[in-house]
Amino acid sequence: MLRVLAALVLAPLAIAVAYIGGWLWAAFVFLAAIGLYVEWLTIVGARATGSVLAGIFILLGAGWIEAERVSAVYAFAFISLCIGGLALLCPGRRFWAVLGILYALAAFLASIALRLDAVWGFSALIFVLLVVWVTDIGGYFAGRWVGGPKLWVRISPKKTWAGAIGGFAASLCIAGAFAALNLGKSAPLLLLGAILSIVSQLGDLFESAIKRRFGVKDSSHIIPGHGGLMDRLDGFVAAAVVAAIFGIWRGGVDGVGRGLMVW
Repeated sequence: MLRVLAALVLAPLAIAVAYIGGWLWAAFVFLAAIGLYVEWLTIVGARATGSVLAGIFILLGAGWIEAERVSAVYAFAFISLCIGGLALLCPGRRFWAVLGILYALAAFLASIALRLDAVWGFSALIFVLLVVWVTDIGGYFAGRWVGGPKLWVRISPKKTWAGAIGGFAASLCIAGAFAALNLGKSAPLLLLGAILSIVSQLGDLFESAIKRRFGVKDSSHIIPGHGGLMDRLDGFVAAAVVAAIFGIWRGGVDGVGRGLMVW
């Protein structure tokens, strides 16, 4: 019940902020990215204080680069220098600290890029969110009702093949619904829904592997009934990054939403 109530509060909030977009969405995503990074450092046992400050600086810089359309060369140089400085602040966990900021940075930039398009940005972002959500929900219920062989016991003991297939099928329903509402063509949306569902599940398994590597059950307890931000956003981070790559490939940096939805 606590899990359901938390979802009923957080899901409409995320959709409302995504609909408004602009600086509010950017601030919302920025805070989420900082939360992801803090939880990552906690999981891997890295020294937090200096690393968090460095992470905030890097994410703010990335946001400024995105807003001002800074040259790719200067942007790469800035991010590289900041990540190098971050590594110096974590002598015992350099690799993991850097990997964590790259994870948070990817989540931050992909989430903003998906929403930038004034016409298609909201549709693209909601498409990704809904695919991830129904993959998680469909997987949960299919896994509980059907059960059967485990998907990958070593990484995630509770996940089953039935759950994976159920979540995949639910994502196709979302893609079909978007096509029925004339928010894209059926074949491309079904293909995207399938790809993003699989990627979302791989993102979930990636986070499970990180937690198992360090003997951690939940990334935190910030969300009642759900655990931490990483526990809830792992699938979205992976799906958002892949969706943003598709969008940039087809629509350019300024037309990610259109590139993703219009084929």
